[in-house]
Amino acid sequence: MRRLAIAALMLTGLTAAPGEVSFPTSDGGVIWADLYGAGDHAVVLAHGARFDKASWGKQAEILAKAGFRVLAIDFRGYGQSRGGDKSAPGSGEKYEDILAAVRYLRQNGAQSVSVMGASMGGGAAANALVHARPGEIDRLILLAPVPVQAPERLTGPKLFAVSRGDGLAAKVREQFAKAPEPKELLILDGSAHAQFLFQTDQGERLMKKILEFLSENKIEAKKK
Repeated sequence: MRRLAIAALMLTGLTAAPGEVSFPTSDGGVIWADLYGAGDHAVVLAHGARFDKASWGKQAEILAKAGFRVLAIDFRGYGQSRGGDKSAPGSGEKYEDILAAVRYLRQNGAQSVSVMGASMGGGAAANALVHARPGEIDRLILLAPVPVQAPERLTGPKLFAVSRGDGLAAKVREQFAKAPEPKELLILDGSAHAQFLFQTDQGERLMKKILEFLSENKIEAKKK
């Protein structure tokens, strides 16, 4: 029955346009993001290097229709987002942007916050989990993430997804093997990388798995 409900969500019409919000980072930066939907359970979406917050539009709408509050961020250096005056160049501090998004959602009533990151955003999402306070991030979804420094420190439920022909597939498998339980690995057909998977015939399968994985958090919350 739950699978039928998920399929129905993916076939329904679009939601209203997102609202735009901004919030500070711990290192003095400012992050801008698109906010979709409402609810106690939230999801942060972290884009890849060739994308931005708007690239998550379709996936964010599906998640919002499923009852999630969704925050799609622009990393520092994208759109209006920026790091602080003392922030280092490059992507090393992008996990700060995700932590800022997680804390914004928590401060605004979210009871649980999951993070989904793709490629560059996947690496930043994993690093955010490593640097997060205990319990700040409930679930993690990594779409062909760039390698992270300490996969063995990734706590909580994790879903790794990568296409069979992706150039990062071997590294993703290696990092998945090092990550502790609970964890899942989804191998998809083709060679599309990270967010590009949503543009292929594997996109629906991937989105269904994401919805199932995130919905498990709602079920667990009801049992508490």
